Parts: sequence; C-alpha cells; structure tokens
Amino acid sequence: MPHILQPKHIILKQNEAEKILAKFNISLAQLPKIHLSDPALPKGTIVGDVVKIERKDEEGTHEYFRVVIL
Repeated sequence: MPHILQPKHIILKQNEAEKILAKFNISLAQLPKIHLSDPALPKGTIVGDVVKIERKDEEGTHEYFRVVIL
C-alpha cells in the first residue's frame, strides 16, 4: 500500500514517452533522472523507462517526468 504523502509514480508506455519527448522537444537524455533503487518506483520498472510523477497540492495536480537510471 503506497504512503499517503508519496506522489503517484506511473511507468509510461513507449508511445506515451515518445509523445512527451516530442511535446517538450527534448531527448531521453535531457529528462531528469531517477535511480532504479528509488523505493517510490513501481515494481517492474527497468532502466530506460520514463516515469510520470503526479504531485497534488491545493492548486491541482502537477506532472513531472523522469528517466530511470542505474
């Protein structure tokens, strides 16, 4: 069961990741990094996956993207 204060981490499918990279006109290497050992990552995450992090606050939900590294 995820912790209530931990933001939601979602592994994006390949085509979803490509759309995000195209939207921001960046390469995979330009995304911020997250380590595979991070306990917040869902099970089954592998190196090279793009993860969407949804953080909620009083203004709404904000999305952040990270690429998984060793």
